[in-house]
Amino acid sequence: MNNFFHPSGTYTDHYQLTMSQAYFSRSVGEQHVVFDYFFRKLPFNGGYAIFAGLENLLDILEHIQFNEDDIAFLRQWGFDSRFTDYLKNFRFKGSIYSSLEGDIVFPTRPVLRVEGSIIETQIIETLLLNILNFQTLIATKASRMLHVAGQRSLIDFSMRRAQGGAAYHASRAAIIGGFDATSNVKSGMDFNIPVSGTMGHSFVQSFDDELSAFRQFAQVWPQNSILLVDTYNSLESGLPNAIKIAKEMESTGNRLKGIRLDSGDLADLSKKSRKMLDVAGLPYVNIFVSNQLDEFSIQTLLEQKAPIDGFGVGTNLGTGQPDAALDGVYKLAYAFDKPRIKISENTAKTTLPGKKQVHRILDSEDGSYLADIITLNEENDISEMHYPLYNGKNTHFHKCRSVVLLHPVMKDGKRINEPKSVTEIAQFSKERLHQLPESYKRLVNPQTYRVGLSSCLLKERNHQIKNLKEEHSSRL
Repeated sequence: MNNFFHPSGTYTDHYQLTMSQAYFSRSVGEQHVVFDYFFRKLPFNGGYAIFAGLENLLDILEHIQFNEDDIAFLRQWGFDSRFTDYLKNFRFKGSIYSSLEGDIVFPTRPVLRVEGSIIETQIIETLLLNILNFQTLIATKASRMLHVAGQRSLIDFSMRRAQGGAAYHASRAAIIGGFDATSNVKSGMDFNIPVSGTMGHSFVQSFDDELSAFRQFAQVWPQNSILLVDTYNSLESGLPNAIKIAKEMESTGNRLKGIRLDSGDLADLSKKSRKMLDVAGLPYVNIFVSNQLDEFSIQTLLEQKAPIDGFGVGTNLGTGQPDAALDGVYKLAYAFDKPRIKISENTAKTTLPGKKQVHRILDSEDGSYLADIITLNEENDISEMHYPLYNGKNTHFHKCRSVVLLHPVMKDGKRINEPKSVTEIAQFSKERLHQLPESYKRLVNPQTYRVGLSSCLLKERNHQIKNLKEEHSSRL
């Protein structure tokens, strides 16, 4: 486990601990419960999301505890000494069933299920939401950029604009979503992902002339020089000087890797730069661009036939703009030996009771995704899907195959399988995304993926709602 992000048990909301002390005082703290993690709305008005953060979460849960400083702090804030003594020996000993990291996920269906004692499952809620919501948001944003960039390289430049330490996990999530490298050296080292960068304007400014700056950089980095050409004038100064350096490098058996444009009309500048480089006999020199890019600006540049080989993306990636957050939630589904449900006047916010599984329906011919059906955990008959927001609406699936999506990943507080590398997760995600039809990947007005309930789960939900309403009426 890396040392950068190793939180203790106090990495939680205050009310998780106040509730836990109340459970403890009632002697019900070891009661078995089930929580579901899911989100209600896709980010960026998109058609899918990329699940990320699971491996980080499992790492932390294997080690999380309350140290002496944590205990002393909680006592200062009025927590009972018997409860804090209990926390001295706290370890997460629960089980987790989850979508695989990198998989494609959709709203309302469980992405992850946590089983364990009511105290341990309550204490980890905030940590779980903090990690999974953020990384899923960033991985999804990265995936949208990959979809429009195609085979062109994508580099994460978000560290300087991200919210503090969030940059660390943003870089990891960006790779899962399809980026090729990050400028964040710490993330690169800890997660074993490629690091990349060019030069800053300050380097050029620190020399008396631009040509000398380029020459020095090329001498130090003969195999990996990308020259930033817009410090003074991209076409009249930066490009001519970069071309001179490229010719000097050729004479020593090296090649200039590329130039970077960071301001101005990137489409026009890249076209003129490409022409100048080609006329100079330098077709191999790549053109990289940066400056407030996102999936829409990348798409616009490529629609204008801009000859760009790579994109450096910062602010809009690392801060998950324009949404900035995923609305993932963690809801109780089973406790004290019976299913639990939260009822809302907003039907979409009524939760699903009981221990559940998710089945993905696949096209029998090409394996593409057709729908996700939420079922009771032991249920096998999934030929019919009901839409919870539309009474009476259902879909039948004939001659289709299905796969289960929630897999055991942790038992008794220990991960079941060896950790997967970020590169492995990214490759898995790319394969899963390939199975998602193109209509769901559109940036604007994507098709809505079907998520529904099995007949048995629908019956159980309606039964729970009916019982709660009758109990409420009998008390009036």
